[in-house]
Amino acid sequence: MIGPASARAFMFGTELVTDWSIGGPIRWHGVWMGEPYEDHGVVLAVEPGTRLVHTHFSPLGSDDDVPENHHTLTWTLEPDGDATVLILSQDNNSTTEAARHSKGMRDTLVVSVKEIAERR
Repeated sequence: MIGPASARAFMFGTELVTDWSIGGPIRWHGVWMGEPYEDHGVVLAVEPGTRLVHTHFSPLGSDDDVPENHHTLTWTLEPDGDATVLILSQDNNSTTEAARHSKGMRDTLVVSVKEIAERR
């Protein structure tokens, strides 16, 4: 699974805290654009080497911290010949602008993961 050092490297310096148990908490904290934050979620599925699913909420947005405002992120690894494709999806964006922002963040994360994987 994703370890704290890897998370810092591709998730904008965040500190990741979780034990990866299904139903267990997952927390990210750090500083984003000068603002301290602590995001949180719940681990929903762990299939090592294949798929990770968790919820996510960030207080940096303008939404209230209620379940209907939490996102579900799905990280999927798919074989593609001699390569592996990482697909990262996120649901429950409340506006077109929020969806655009989330896509930009996901695209950046995927590029960072690729760079780290290619170094190994």
